[in-house]
Amino acid sequence: MKYAEMFRAPDNLTLREDDAALRRLGAAAAGVPDAKQLDKELTRELAQQIAEWQDVFTASRSKKLLIILQGMDTSGKDGTVKAVFGDINPLGARTVAFKAPTQQEKDHDYLWRIHQAVPGAGEIVIFNRSHYEDVLITRVHDWISAQECEQRYGHIRDFERMLADTGTVILKFFLHISKAEQKQRLEERLKDPQKHWKFDPSDLAEREYWDTYQRAYENAIRATNTPHAPWFVIPADSKTQRNLVIAHIVREILDNLQLQYPAPHPEYASLRVPA
Repeated sequence: MKYAEMFRAPDNLTLREDDAALRRLGAAAAGVPDAKQLDKELTRELAQQIAEWQDVFTASRSKKLLIILQGMDTSGKDGTVKAVFGDINPLGARTVAFKAPTQQEKDHDYLWRIHQAVPGAGEIVIFNRSHYEDVLITRVHDWISAQECEQRYGHIRDFERMLADTGTVILKFFLHISKAEQKQRLEERLKDPQKHWKFDPSDLAEREYWDTYQRAYENAIRATNTPHAPWFVIPADSKTQRNLVIAHIVREILDNLQLQYPAPHPEYASLRVPA
């Protein structure tokens, strides 16, 4: 089964609330008993396989891997990092969480801070939010015009083309959560004092723009969904299904790279370690 093809964003993408709850993989899709636990175990197995692949990835230094996670608040970007990438070696990986730009970053073009964070040879970098914020929140709140937004789509396509041409594998995941599920998750954060640290009052204000955000995501994904930097739309109402789908896609892409360890050094066979 080609998981990447199954969840690849179509050219005419339309985000539908019902699609956020789809269960297309694993035990949940088959409707078997204890489906949630079985799918969690499978995700853990896939996460371990991704970690094993990372060793070859780092050693070969022939590619760079950039994972981009985008989605509405509470869609599970942090949870995805923990469940899917929690086993990888931090010596060869980084997670970058982009917040509001600093004054220094504002003094440069909007891609300046992004370019500094992309992966080097043999490295895996996960963007928790990304340069796409500069065509999402900025457009939703009319901080940039429609014309400026189209211009930025062009910048992003060129930027990602350059990264791909220089050895970066780019995988972009939109975590598709429904408005009803977001409401439930926000309420859970408010009710549980131990989850208050996750809550930001601005999330409630941004929720008022839900429909506008959905259209902004549709436009951004359609405009930047390319063969060298594909978008995948991941049903995210189920945390278990979300993690399972992303783990399958990442493992599949790593398999397809057919990476190998560097050639051995025959001359090392005669060397002896001093006592």
